[in-house]
Amino acid sequence: MEAIEPNWVSSLWFAAFATICTVAFLVVAGMFPLRSRPDSARSVGATLLVFGNAALLAALVLGTALYGYTELRWSTLIVVAGLAMLFTPGLFEAFPSSLRDGRTGLIVLVGVQILALAALARVAGPSLITLS
Repeated sequence: MEAIEPNWVSSLWFAAFATICTVAFLVVAGMFPLRSRPDSARSVGATLLVFGNAALLAALVLGTALYGYTELRWSTLIVVAGLAMLFTPGLFEAFPSSLRDGRTGLIVLVGVQILALAALARVAGPSLITLS
């Protein structure tokens, strides 16, 4: 494994963050355009959740990309991100519809993204500080 990717632990973390980013993207993308949202996500509070999730997703994608850029080889970065994008929709389809299309899913997604951002800050903090 050392010959393929010397930072294999970082590649596992990157795979987890990329998977969370892809699931979050699928949930948030399903809420746009706003007028075509499912009935369970049409309230003003759900609209705020959609935009909050979009903002958290942007931060998570940026942090994940910077983490992958600083810690991994380009080939590993591309392969792992591609695998996450390829196989995560199958995982997404296994979720119950209330988690994919409703207010409950948006609330859970906020929590998952906040936890992922906290983990990313903990894991990637030292490498991102050296980037600046």
